[in-house]
Amino acid sequence: MSLDLESLNERFEASSPREILEWAITDFWPDVIMTSSFQTQSLPLLHMVTQLKPELPIYFLDTGYHFTETLAFKEKLQHAWGLNVVEVCRDAGDEKELAGTGTPLYRTDPDKCCFLCKVAPMEKALQGKRAWITGIRREQTPERPRANIVELRENGLIKINPLLNWSRKQLWSYIHEFNLPIHPLYTKGYLSVGCAPCTRAVKPGEGERAGRWADNEKEECGLHTVLLKN
Repeated sequence: MSLDLESLNERFEASSPREILEWAITDFWPDVIMTSSFQTQSLPLLHMVTQLKPELPIYFLDTGYHFTETLAFKEKLQHAWGLNVVEVCRDAGDEKELAGTGTPLYRTDPDKCCFLCKVAPMEKALQGKRAWITGIRREQTPERPRANIVELRENGLIKINPLLNWSRKQLWSYIHEFNLPIHPLYTKGYLSVGCAPCTRAVKPGEGERAGRWADNEKEECGLHTVLLKN
């Protein structure tokens, strides 16, 4: 199927996330999946899925480093909302390299750690799929304002970002309107939650992702940068 990306993106800039999500599911079913990190900002898109297509596969990257609160929250939502969660795990053959020699890889080379725990497993999991739905928003990182709602990877996979032009205010308005639960760490200052060794609580006045990889300039794990280029 040939897509007119320019026309689609022009149209979807004025569409609601639900309308974009419905288009993605309708046009690409059954070869479409969604990824979710199951943090608070993931909830609106997950909630829309329960209303449109509960059987849509929701890929969750189990890096082996998640907070226990994240795993418990995922389990709670999976059962309460009837979500079709698919666990995507890192390659067992990478364990020795991830452990390092005295210091774990997430301390010595966080980019490579993210590649082994997230990018490589997701690349494998996406094989054979036509479309990939994500929950990224433009205001989250310096990289994401350059994203489009519908993007084409070199291998032909279509990446769809229904929440891309939503603000934090719009996100929270939806959460309050539907009385959605929040990640248990959110009230403790973890406004954006990643892997436990690389995430800290946000300090007053900091941005919502300031607690991610706080000890270096890293801002992306590679899922929405490296994978888009392949």
